[in-house]
Amino acid sequence: MDKSLFRYIWKHSKRDQLIVCGVVLASQPFYFMSLDLPRQIVNEAIQGEAFRDGNVTAPFLSLGFELPEWLGGASVQIFEGFQLSRVGLLFGLSSLFLLFVIINGAFKYWINVSKGVLGERMLRRLRFDLFSMVLRFTPEALRTVKSSETATIIKDEVEPIGGFIGDAFITPVFLTMQALTALFFIMVQNVWLGLLALGVVMIQIVIIPRLRRELLRLGRERQLASRELAGRVGEVLDGIEVVHVHNAHSWERAEIGNRLFTLFDIRVKIYNRKFLVKFLNNFLSQLTPFFFYAIGGYFALRGTLDIGQLVAVISAYRELPPPLKELIDWDQQRLDVQVKYDQVTQHFAEERLAPLVEAREEAAQDEPLVGPLVAEELQLSDSHGGAILDNASFAIELPARLALISAGSPAASITARILARRIPGFGGHIRIGDRDLMRLPPSVAGRRIAYAGIDPILFPGTIRDNVVYGLRFKPLGQREEDRREAERRVAEAIRTGNPVESISDQWIDYSQFGVGNADEFDRLLVDLLSRIGMGNEMYLFGLAGRLDPEKDPDLAGRFVEARRRLHETFQASGMEGLVEPFDADRYNDQATVAENLLFGVPTTSELKGRNLAENNEFRSAIDKAELTRDLVRMGLQIAETMTEIFEGLPPGHSLFEQFSFVGAEELPEFEAILRRHPHLDDDMDRDDQVRLLSLPLAYVEARHRLGLLDDKLRGKLVRARALVRETLEKDGSAGVEFYDPERVCSAAPLRDNLLFGRISYRVANARVRVSEAISTVVKELGLLEEIQRIGLDQQVGTAGRLLTPQERASVSLARCLVKRPDILIVDGALAPFDEARSQQMTELLMELTEQRSLFMVLPNDRQAGSFDIQMRFRDGQITAEKTGSRAPGADEPPAAAQTMEGEVA
Repeated sequence: MDKSLFRYIWKHSKRDQLIVCGVVLASQPFYFMSLDLPRQIVNEAIQGEAFRDGNVTAPFLSLGFELPEWLGGASVQIFEGFQLSRVGLLFGLSSLFLLFVIINGAFKYWINVSKGVLGERMLRRLRFDLFSMVLRFTPEALRTVKSSETATIIKDEVEPIGGFIGDAFITPVFLTMQALTALFFIMVQNVWLGLLALGVVMIQIVIIPRLRRELLRLGRERQLASRELAGRVGEVLDGIEVVHVHNAHSWERAEIGNRLFTLFDIRVKIYNRKFLVKFLNNFLSQLTPFFFYAIGGYFALRGTLDIGQLVAVISAYRELPPPLKELIDWDQQRLDVQVKYDQVTQHFAEERLAPLVEAREEAAQDEPLVGPLVAEELQLSDSHGGAILDNASFAIELPARLALISAGSPAASITARILARRIPGFGGHIRIGDRDLMRLPPSVAGRRIAYAGIDPILFPGTIRDNVVYGLRFKPLGQREEDRREAERRVAEAIRTGNPVESISDQWIDYSQFGVGNADEFDRLLVDLLSRIGMGNEMYLFGLAGRLDPEKDPDLAGRFVEARRRLHETFQASGMEGLVEPFDADRYNDQATVAENLLFGVPTTSELKGRNLAENNEFRSAIDKAELTRDLVRMGLQIAETMTEIFEGLPPGHSLFEQFSFVGAEELPEFEAILRRHPHLDDDMDRDDQVRLLSLPLAYVEARHRLGLLDDKLRGKLVRARALVRETLEKDGSAGVEFYDPERVCSAAPLRDNLLFGRISYRVANARVRVSEAISTVVKELGLLEEIQRIGLDQQVGTAGRLLTPQERASVSLARCLVKRPDILIVDGALAPFDEARSQQMTELLMELTEQRSLFMVLPNDRQAGSFDIQMRFRDGQITAEKTGSRAPGADEPPAAAQTMEGEVA
């Protein structure tokens, strides 16, 4: 990036800046004429100078000019205009003045919009440039740069820079031209008044910015003091226990009081300076009208200046202070933004960035990483200066299976990270053939080397998104989109230096995996994850996932068939009591009252949880069904029972989990309601009704067992279903996807769609037996792979927090394997697994990387027997030994794979 903000702006936006500046210049004649019209209205129409010779009419909109004497002095008439009476001329000139006001307003509107769009375009470019530089940060820079600071700079700190970019050139040009036009007009009317106005303007331009620079300095000092105050308050809060233990309250109060006085003193100085500047600016702005009234009035009395000219001069001068004030504000903003820009460029200094690689160089080096791998004189020390590697050397022939045996030393992991280009700051050289490993273009290394470390990094999104992350090198085809919208998006991307590719384009080359579409590729991913050991997890994720019957009606039909088969299985094996199916004509005791009333799954938050009790449409439906009073009475009974059960119990007690519709923090609220309404009465306010109504809506008879539902109330609830559905569907957007035994409910998980009911709370071990039955039916109907494929849509959460450590490690390994790297480096990625599972995973990795290179860091040599080469580390030495063991189908390594040792200097 350019060190100068103005150079950066001009480099990327000079065309747009010149266009807008051209429009600014084109607007000035109209602005000048709008300043002259008040003089014409006063002199020609009101005072009647146009009718001085007894003329009844005067020309309006007459266009012409006179040639100078040296060209003959002839006058040229272009348009004679319209002959108007005195009143007509007054309204004509007034209308013309209004027209110029509209024209000038239109110019200002277009200029301001153009400035805003230009600023947003440049802000988009600036943010993208900064993000591109983030991607080029070297590993050394990443250790010293805080990610939160970098993100804040790109998100927040460049925002005022973007707002200033549109004003950088256009605003001073526009405001200066406005001020000069007004000043020139005053000069034309009377040169002395013009010089007087110019003198006052020059005083304002010189003095006010100097005074405001001190304001800027004080503002920065105040910001720093405020930041230090916040930091100190945070420190006290973090160490509040020490303050209490050592009775340091008085000291801390005095210390904070001193800081507050410092902040107060700075603010007083700011106020004094700020309002002094305002006073001086206002005084100078009003001083000129004083001279105009006094001196201009004197000239008018002398007859050297007519009244219309004096009115026009005063009117024109009113146009001078606003642009001058805005120019002074612009100068202050320029200083502030320049400081911010300097801080940004310092954060993204060139020494922190890796050099860019040209496309020709990248293409030339994009060859398979095979051949002799030679490391010479590797040197690296730890933070205390101890040698981890010291003049260590080795040579092996790729492809190879290499076990780096750590035996408690960090040297194995360090060597693996060096080979993965994670640690560039080391001495020595590593070459693959005639190519320096550290000089490979990042794109080539990213495609041909994969590294799985001990702490897998996952991004928010689905499992699929994370597994295919390493395959999105570049788009292979564009998606179908609106042509005009696509052209606009691409044009804006080109203008702002952004990529023209869309994330909706086709980024994955399915043909290289032997598949033709995304569905077949998903099956490949499922197979890979199953082989890694995540098959059962993918199945469970899929059962918790959702299926859209509109997108895949055939698969939805197969799940409906599986639902029938499952119910037949339950009946045939005497397990029908394990699941109570959904029946439109029966109340389901295993479901909540709300589920029974809705008989479907809410799709909006307004109908979920306790929001349902506040929903007007739902309330009107249960009012019509005459259920409100019964449910509120039921709520009173639940509240009374809960307050008795939970009295004296600490928060977190297991009973709170069993009766999950009431939390410990809500008990005082319900106790207050019971005091106000010990019995059901008609004067209960709506808020209390809503709170009480929310309790029975979450009530499950089979689970909570309070005996609050009888057959009569069950019947009323079942009969109310149709009324609730009809009421919710009146507006065309029900907010609920209702259950249908012949369809898949896209809002419900697959497990619920297969059961189409609720598992009984009364039968012991019911969930396990039901899960086994589901698994059997799924396998019989060949739906296992389809469910696992739906499991690819499982969200992993921020940094993969929704997955277990074993699942995160599996997804990370799958991400490395799916891109089929020439070299796969596994450094602690199997740590979450036990030794038996780790051995199985090692054997699987050996199989999946056949004819390619696998480097694995192992804690000992118990799992190293199947590797071609074992690399050992001791006191800075590296010993690479052939094991004589080869994977099936692998070729013997050539002589270059003989042992080399790096001796300690």
